[in-house]
Order: sequence, then structure tokens, then C-alpha cells
Amino acid sequence: MLERSDARSRPCWLRFPFQGRTIGVSKVRAGASPAAEPRWLVPFVFACLFFLCVLPLFSLAKAGFAGLVSGRSIGVLTEPATFAAIRNTLLTATGGMVVSVVIGALFAFSVALTDVRGKLTLSFAFMLPMMIPPQVTALAWVEMTGPASPLLKTLGIAPPLGSPQPLYSLAGISLLLGVQHAPLVFLALKAGLSASPRDGVEAARLAGATPFRVFRDIVAPLSLPGLIAGAAIAFVSGVGNFGIPAILGIPAGIEVLPTLIYTRLASFGAGTFGEIALLSSLIALIAAAGLILQQRALSGRDYRIIGISGANAAFSLGRFRVVVELALVAILFLVLVAPLSALVASSLVPAYGVPLNWQTVSLRAYEEILFRQAMTLKALGNSMFLATGAALGLLAVSVPAAYLMTRRKGWLADTLGILIEIPYALPGIVLAVAFILAFAAPLPLLNVSLYGTIWIILIAYFSSFLAVSLKPVMSAFLQMDPSLEEAARLSGAGFLQRMRDVILPLVAPAAGAAIILVFLIAANELTVSALLWSAGTQTLGVAIFNLDDSGSSDLAAALSVLVVAMVVVLMAALEALANYLPEGVLPWRN
Repeated sequence: MLERSDARSRPCWLRFPFQGRTIGVSKVRAGASPAAEPRWLVPFVFACLFFLCVLPLFSLAKAGFAGLVSGRSIGVLTEPATFAAIRNTLLTATGGMVVSVVIGALFAFSVALTDVRGKLTLSFAFMLPMMIPPQVTALAWVEMTGPASPLLKTLGIAPPLGSPQPLYSLAGISLLLGVQHAPLVFLALKAGLSASPRDGVEAARLAGATPFRVFRDIVAPLSLPGLIAGAAIAFVSGVGNFGIPAILGIPAGIEVLPTLIYTRLASFGAGTFGEIALLSSLIALIAAAGLILQQRALSGRDYRIIGISGANAAFSLGRFRVVVELALVAILFLVLVAPLSALVASSLVPAYGVPLNWQTVSLRAYEEILFRQAMTLKALGNSMFLATGAALGLLAVSVPAAYLMTRRKGWLADTLGILIEIPYALPGIVLAVAFILAFAAPLPLLNVSLYGTIWIILIAYFSSFLAVSLKPVMSAFLQMDPSLEEAARLSGAGFLQRMRDVILPLVAPAAGAAIILVFLIAANELTVSALLWSAGTQTLGVAIFNLDDSGSSDLAAALSVLVVAMVVVLMAALEALANYLPEGVLPWRN
């Protein structure tokens, strides 16, 4: 899940060419008049959201209810496999949440409140595990551990042959879920720590309070909402994660709800749709329960900050600064550098378990992936098409939606926000099932079925990533002065002309960030496409999973290395554009 950050803003530096017409500016600042909008705008936005959000979720609820009423699918709820999957889902999601809180909180407190050096570099590196696809994370850790690890064999520290792979367990799944989602806790907690009262901290220090007491009495209580929110997001993300339990759990016979849905859909039967609808509803209920617990934990807590916020470097580490910096670097080495190094080593040897040296090093896997494997080349082309189509196509919805949400207040903006956020908040496996149920039958009038085609994946991406595309564009609209558009309207410019000459130039940097962010996430997506792909429509995420499942670990490792390289390049491109983007769009700079 990129991170669900708060609305961001950036000072507007462009000047509007229409000078001297300022009539009605005070009214526009309170919200644009509906007369300034074309009549088709509201129906267009709501029609898009109905097709992308309401229809799939209604189909999911309808199928689940029908399965309960008819009794054909209710038996799945009482099967031992379902109870085991529920238990494993709760155990791994809870364990992953604990690991995420420990690692994410350590980094958030260190980066936000201490005087450690290289904060931007540390934040950038710490965000990488979240941007890397979960199946790649799992594959990298598998290549790093166990008796057949090429990296451990090269270093001469591999366990004896026949030793079990420690990651093929509930503990292993929990550990990797924690590593994958620790940046979510980092983002949620760091945002709260940035609002800590700097003058209150300084006053306490001047009054003689020790750093520990300042942290205990001021910083810790104010950071609790962010910590609880981050923990809840990590739990919900763990419940819906498919890539890590699939890579680690399926070989060990450990099923969670997402992998159970995957196996049920693979063995298609008469009551499959009803069964997977009920199982998806269980995932949604568990995720909702986690969010409800978050709300109850925060209820009755009302922290209002008075004074100057922004407690950056509130604590000077003194001679311990080097120790803390080394500890942070060591954690990054363990969770990022070492697994990726093992992944690279595995991609350079002819077979899994062969040590890497000058006699065994080979680029054969990369040659096979890039020039000979038709499946991987097709997957690469599909992922590029889907990511580009989603990134560019979503602007046609996110720009009008952001315009309405900032110009209109009240129920309209609230309804749009809810419709956009629900698919993003749902686990990807649930959203995929919803789209299967919505589009399995041929479309009315057209008599064309989207199921089994690449178009159903693209539409599902539209639904899943609309909130990601909206955030940067919304930030730009919030910062833009409505009087600029009003002056153009009073000068006779129509809506499309105002959009072309006034609005789009101002939101262009944010739109560019939205395109790159959506492309970055969609190009590596697995959870949604794992259920929606068919022959000829596999994506990069599906290709990596299938290669590893078929025993071609060297090819899977090579393709994963290429995916990681693409992620790093795109993140670096975003970092290079940081000065031109709304503040807070880049999560590692939040």
C-alpha cells in the first residue's frame, strides 16, 4: 500500500495573466459557485466512482448474501481450513504489527527528535522495503537464509544441508510482514512527532527535566495517536498481504485468508464465487475490526498543541550519536542491504545453492529474462501498459474529483472522499474478488466480458490507486488561490479554457508526482492481479511468483533485481523533482 499521508500544500509561485479583475474574490475563497462548473462535471465524477467503487463492492456484498441465503456457500465458514486460515491471519498480522511498531518507532523517534546525521538518506532507505513488492521482499529473504543460500555459501556460514528454512513458518511470515510495513508506522508516527511543541520541550529542559522525563511526560503522550494509527495500518496491511504469505506459507502448508482465496479460485467449482465472497468478507471484517479498535483506543484522547510545533532535534545525543547512527545503519543493513545482496547473488549463479565465485558467476538468468523468456517479456509489457494506463488515465478522474472536493464543501466533498478511500483501504485480495464478481458476466448491452482480459486488471488498478493519484493533486488544489480561476471566469473564459490555461499549469508538478507514484506502485503490484490475471495477461508480480513457484529461483531473482532497480530509479527521479512538488507528497520527506 503506498502511504496514506495527509493533505499537503505548496506555495503558489505562478502569476495569473488576467490582471486587474478582482470582483467577487471574497466569495470565491469560501467555495466556488456551482455556476462556475459545467453541468456534466458532477454526474461525470459520480458515474466514474460508481463504476470503479460502488458497483464492485455491491457485487461482493450481493454474492456473499446470496451464498448465505441459499446455503450453498455457508459450509466454507465451518471448514477446518477456514478456521486455520483465520487463526494464521490473526497471528501473522499481529506479529507483523509488533515488529513494525518496534522498528518503525525506533526510526521515527531517531529521525524526528534527535540530531542524527543523514536524516534524508536514512528516511529514503527506510522507505524502500515498502516500495519493493512484497513477493520480492520474501524472495530476497529466502535467498539470504537457509542451507542453500548462495550468499551464505559464498561467505562460508551456510547452515548444514538438510537444515530447515526458518522463514517457512508463522514467525517468518510475521517477521517479513513487520519489515514490509514498518515504514507505515514510521510515517504515521513521524507526522505526529513533527507537531510536538518545541517551546514546551525547551521549557521543560530549562526547568531541569531530564531528557527521559521530557520524553515520558511530553513527547510520548503526544506521539501515542500516531503510534496507534501506525499500528492499526500495519495490522490491516498484514491481513490483506498476499505476496509474503504466498512465497513463505504455501511451501510450508501454511494458509492465511488471502492464500486460501487464491487456492479456492484456482480450483474453480459451482459455489466458488459465493465461497470467495464470504472469505473476502471475513478479511474485510478483520480489517474493519482493527480500525475500530484503533478508534476506541484513541477515543477520549484530545491532545491540543499550544505554541510552536516542530520538535526537530529536540534531544541532543552527544557522544551517543555515533552509537545510534550505527544502530540505524545496522538495521538498514539487516532489513535491506543483506537481503538485496543475497537476491543479486542468487541471480548471478546457475542454480540455487551454488556459491558465488569467479567460476560460477554468470549473467545467463538476465539474458534468459530479457531476451529468451516470452512469458517474462509479456509480463514486462503488460505491467508497463497497466502502470502507464493507470497513472495517466487516473488523472482524468482525480483532477475533476479534486476540483469538486476543494470548490464544493459539505456532503458532496465528504461523499466523494468516502467513495475514493474505501477501495484503497480494502485489502487488495478483497478488491480483486469484488471485480471478479462485478465483471464475470458480460456487460449489459455490449455483451462483452471483461473477465479474463487485461482490461479488468486496468479497471481494478483505477479503483485501487485512485486515492494515490488524488492526494498530490488535491494538495495542489488546496494551495491554489480560487481568485485566479474566478478572474478568468469573469473575463469570459469557459471551464475547459480555465482548466487548460489556469488550473492545469498550476497543478502540473503535483500531477507529475501522481503519475510517478501510481506507476511505481502499479508496475510492481501482485495482490490484485494474482486473482485477475489469465493466460497472456500476467504481470511482473505474477511472473516473479510463478517463476519461484516453478523452481526457477535464479530467473525469479534476476527479474526481482530488475524490479528493485526500477523502483530505486523512479524514487530517485521523484527525489530529483522534490523542490517542484507540494510539500509532503514524497513520503520519505514527510
